[in-house]
Amino acid sequence: MKVLRSAAAAFLGLATLVAGEESAAQDRIRFQLSWRPQAEHGCYYQAVATGIYRRHNLDVTVMPGGPQINTQQILIAGRADFAMGSNSFNALNYVRNAIPMVVVGAVFQRNPTVIMTHQGVGLDSLEALRGKPIIVSSIARPTFWNFLRVRFGFTDEQIRPYTFNLAPFIADRTAGQQGFVTNEPYQLELQGVRVNTFLLADHGYNDYAYTIETSQRLVDERPELVQRFVDATIEGCVSYLGADPAPGNALIREANPDMTEAIIANSIRVMRARRLVDGDDAAQLGIGAMTDARWRAFFDMTVEAGLYPADLDYRRGYTLRFVNRRVGM
Repeated sequence: MKVLRSAAAAFLGLATLVAGEESAAQDRIRFQLSWRPQAEHGCYYQAVATGIYRRHNLDVTVMPGGPQINTQQILIAGRADFAMGSNSFNALNYVRNAIPMVVVGAVFQRNPTVIMTHQGVGLDSLEALRGKPIIVSSIARPTFWNFLRVRFGFTDEQIRPYTFNLAPFIADRTAGQQGFVTNEPYQLELQGVRVNTFLLADHGYNDYAYTIETSQRLVDERPELVQRFVDATIEGCVSYLGADPAPGNALIREANPDMTEAIIANSIRVMRARRLVDGDDAAQLGIGAMTDARWRAFFDMTVEAGLYPADLDYRRGYTLRFVNRRVGM
């Protein structure tokens, strides 16, 4: 009888273990980055490296982006479950083109885009650049250039093409140059070039950056999955910027060997100092925060610039359902 009881107990124990493993089966998620792995993507890599995604029953594959990769097309085609958006324009474009995709969170409260000028030549404000040559990429024309055009009176005649080579800017001390506050100023500093750095977010550019995007279908059919991914990503940000970023950095450098320890360290320092991730509304509502007021202000700017009709139902491009819960605070 004792043997039978022991056998039964063993069987029940095994059955419980198997059931527990099945209930903890992880959802496989493909997340598409908008660019090559770098410190700005540390939230995601940290969540992978430290097991945060696993604790939320998620098996996440972070897929690198690059100059030849169209992140939004990959998301729309269903080859990714979530994707990183570079800016808030994606949400408005989804609505205008009747594409059922939606923004569910904003990792960067403040867009890291800057305009740089040489020090010591009198170009000490954005206003001083009116009429001066400004080196910007083709991506700038339909996005932040319109903000500069509307708010500071810049004209398209000022545009000079940016080929991601800083040499033309270094040679022309009368020119302005676009960049990311986490990158180009540091690269120029290493070359002994001293610059003024104007973060557009400090001058009224209310654009969310590095947004989390997914399909409306996933939001409707698997809201708990979307919530888990958003929460885990936020926890990854808290860990990466508030604790030891080494685990995430190791994965970033493995995926992109061009990212040196010095480059990564500088980017983290700037993200912390400028509070790109945990500033503004995130300071009260938690990382990933979005508000209707910010979206409205951004939309009004785009309407003023003539980019979208005033009657566009822009609210369909985002949802506050999964953020503003003070996760990780």
